[in-house]
Amino acid sequence: MRKDYIFTSESVSEGHPDKVSDRISDVVVDHFISKDPFARVACETLTTTNKVVLAGEVRGPVDADKEEIISKVRACIKDIGYEQEGFHWENAEIQYFLHGQSSDIAMGVDSSEDKDEGAGDQGIMFGYACTETPDLMPAPIHYSHKILELMAKGRKDGSLKGLEPDNKSQVTLQYVDGKPQAVTSVVISSQHAEGLSPSDVKEIVTPVLRESIPEELLKKLDDKEYYVNPTGNFVIGGPDGDTGLTGRKIIVDTYGGAAPHGGGAFSGKDPTKVDRSAAYAARYLAKNIVAAGLSSQCTIQLSYAIGVAKPLSIYVNTQGTNTIDEAKIETAIPEIMNLSPKGIREKLQLNKPIYEQTAAYGHFGRTHDSNSGAFSWEALDLVSDFKSLA
Repeated sequence: MRKDYIFTSESVSEGHPDKVSDRISDVVVDHFISKDPFARVACETLTTTNKVVLAGEVRGPVDADKEEIISKVRACIKDIGYEQEGFHWENAEIQYFLHGQSSDIAMGVDSSEDKDEGAGDQGIMFGYACTETPDLMPAPIHYSHKILELMAKGRKDGSLKGLEPDNKSQVTLQYVDGKPQAVTSVVISSQHAEGLSPSDVKEIVTPVLRESIPEELLKKLDDKEYYVNPTGNFVIGGPDGDTGLTGRKIIVDTYGGAAPHGGGAFSGKDPTKVDRSAAYAARYLAKNIVAAGLSSQCTIQLSYAIGVAKPLSIYVNTQGTNTIDEAKIETAIPEIMNLSPKGIREKLQLNKPIYEQTAAYGHFGRTHDSNSGAFSWEALDLVSDFKSLA
């Protein structure tokens, strides 16, 4: 396994057009789950100049809730901060094309007297954890998210004047002996008010950079490798500048490219869709395995067939950092956690309106909120189970 290398990850803010679409799709998921914890939702969102298009399949009061959902979409856009001529929470046209779920899909997923609840689709899902950060996440994506989170906070509380909602970050780290040692480049692109130059924006965001990344990692960062708005002007942004779609930032949502991805997006899907719920379960398992000291890195793959409850395969790869045999971990996983769609939903309490807050700054490496149940897959309550294997 290579130990000396340079690796880069990027993140995008809640105001990026694709993230606006992700969040709106999850607003729809939360709406239906808040009314029926077992609602079925698959919502895709398109955002462009002063237009939002909702399309997808739902098992729930689709038509009766139309105006309420449209109102929640407007509130979501307002909270992100869009009050621009080309995209405004109050003036945007919202088109609504949600309809009933296919009975063929429902038949495969529903439980019956002789059949457990099946997966909502076939597919492969990955989870990952490592010891690079306290949250057991890869360092490049962790710091990329942190920069944008703090920029959004400052924009909303007024301490970072002149910034607009659409932002991107990118952090490159040098690894020595498999551990992050130094930041070698940073890119920050931020939509801004008319009249600000790239140097003005750089002056605004540099304190955020220094708050986001430990000083010892920034010591070798050459100013020539610190890029802020490298194309110059960035006034026209958000859905007015670039069309947004649900599910186009799956690497940002996960591990920044440091681990494999099964290809399925998360936002807009209720937890019967294993694209989402099984990816959460895989992260949950990988994080607890690393926290238990069984390895310093862990990748888990799960696979499913539509309509079938049990996973078809469980694969563990610790990249040679394991302290016990990987096959022993694989054998123990289904004994420690029920990985059927129903088992995952019940263990992680996924039938709650917790999804809107997952739509930006990553689904993983976040703080588990025991009150709301959000980010339950970040809990470390399986550590003792995995420690017992050693």
